Amino acid sequence: MNTPESVPAHDTVVPARYWHLLDDGRAQCDLCPRFCKLHEGQRGLCYVRGYEHGQMKLYSYGRSSGFCIDPIEKKPLNHFLPGTPVLSFGTAGCNLACKFCQNWDMSKSREMDTLQDRAMPEDLARVAEQTGCRSVAFTYNDPVIFLEYAVDTAKACHERGIKTVAVTAGYITEAAREEFFRHMDAANVDLKAFTERFYREVCGAQLQPVLDTLVYLKHHTRVWFELTTLLIPGQNDSDEEIDRMTQWVVRELGPDVPMHFTAFHPDWKMRDTPPTPPATLTRARQIALRNGVQFAYTGNVIDPEGASTWCPTCGALLIERLGYEIGHWGLDARGACAGCGTVIPGVFEPMPGQFGARRIPIRLARAPHSPDPAHSTGTS
Repeated sequence: MNTPESVPAHDTVVPARYWHLLDDGRAQCDLCPRFCKLHEGQRGLCYVRGYEHGQMKLYSYGRSSGFCIDPIEKKPLNHFLPGTPVLSFGTAGCNLACKFCQNWDMSKSREMDTLQDRAMPEDLARVAEQTGCRSVAFTYNDPVIFLEYAVDTAKACHERGIKTVAVTAGYITEAAREEFFRHMDAANVDLKAFTERFYREVCGAQLQPVLDTLVYLKHHTRVWFELTTLLIPGQNDSDEEIDRMTQWVVRELGPDVPMHFTAFHPDWKMRDTPPTPPATLTRARQIALRNGVQFAYTGNVIDPEGASTWCPTCGALLIERLGYEIGHWGLDARGACAGCGTVIPGVFEPMPGQFGARRIPIRLARAPHSPDPAHSTGTS
């Protein structure tokens, strides 16, 4: 691994880590399982990492496609500081090639000019603190590809008591995995399907490295993580596949890892595929619960039962969710069921936050001092 001593605080093109030279003169990127082999002047599939002047470089350090204050449940994370605001941002590019990408305008971008917002790690940490955000989320596109920027931002956040969240496909090598997740407090990992065919034909990737990442997270880190599967009609929504997936999760990760089954809407290169029927999500949730998953959720639909958290022991309603609003709160100060005392896995406080369903785009140059829509540059 080639590791630069430090990243210049003012630069947006910086030396990258996790690469080595090949005998034929090319440089191999060792950050993700694509192992892009690059000649001088070439960039990898992610587009934000490339080989130039004898050095692998990251071209998106300190540059973002935008910043927004979201509810943490939107990541989605249902067992991590419920009801609190999270400062969310992404860059450009991706190391997968998902035909159904819901954020394709950022993740598939090959135009660095889309990264018009700039912020160094210390700026992000400061703004998160000023706006009352309990955490910062690396999202919209996969933070694995901007590892150096994400890690430095996480360090700056932790110095101010701000937690960090990775929203990722988990497509990362063993070499880079330890450093990346060592600096994350929570993660939502897209388990996009449970067949190699889907990963190969629809995502241009492989399933096994993702499974390896999940096993690593469960058994070798303290990162709180939850799983999300976007169910696409005719692609990854069969009872058989969902059955095998959920059995694997319970067997290899344990019954207490929350699973989110979310609805697809036509986008990017799959505009002719119909939206996911709500009944498909309900069916997937029922299969998961039957196989022993204790916390199975539905998303991208109106489904109060599927969005809420229920005690796996006594069946009591613990966290009622109406969209991104929290209603009934049935946890005690220890994060246990107030009725039967079962401790619920996750990161909970005595009472939930009350951020609600707001979404506040901001400009860091004139960031608000509290998460109040009246101070933002606009809402959507």
